Amino acid sequence: MTASKTRSRKFKAILAGGIVLGVGAAVTLAAWTDDEWAEGVFGAGSFNVEGSTTGAADSFTDHESADGAASLDFELPASDNLSPGDAVAAPFVLRLDEATTYDATVDLTSAAGTGANAANLTYGIVQVANAGACTVGATGTQIVPSGTALSSTTGKQGFNLTAGADGEAGAQVTLCFTVTAGDDLSEGDKATAQWQFTATSAE
Repeated sequence: MTASKTRSRKFKAILAGGIVLGVGAAVTLAAWTDDEWAEGVFGAGSFNVEGSTTGAADSFTDHESADGAASLDFELPASDNLSPGDAVAAPFVLRLDEATTYDATVDLTSAAGTGANAANLTYGIVQVANAGACTVGATGTQIVPSGTALSSTTGKQGFNLTAGADGEAGAQVTLCFTVTAGDDLSEGDKATAQWQFTATSAE
């Protein structure tokens, strides 16, 4: 074998080795990494309706069950000494409390009359400007038509409550209830009426 052929083979062997070494160097290069993180923190809003029989700022409280119902201040002694044709009125004021963060729609969801004279009494509800405006014959936005049986909600209309801003209670809505004695009112008998309002948060 000539010297030139021997050098050629050595050159090719070294070149081949260089290719192998070159591939090996590319595989072993370190990879760089970098991370990004994200998170969300979530809290629930607050929602609570409270009522008052006078509308005074310090008189609002929760009435969340039939047993804890607000006792409406119908005129005495007339409301305890009714005769046929008599009518008495009383206000009930609703608002959203200071912590509430949503407006609300309100609906009269049930009405009940019990006692011997329940069938001989009717009622109606109108929305008025304030508690002082609630009198027999008061006019305003009709919530329940006058002449409705104590155990009925026929013809009812819903209304809205607005949440306050900056930690303030919402605007008051005053409902004026008028109860009227019918011609068949029984002497000496009594009746009790209860009304349930349900508020639903609105976005």
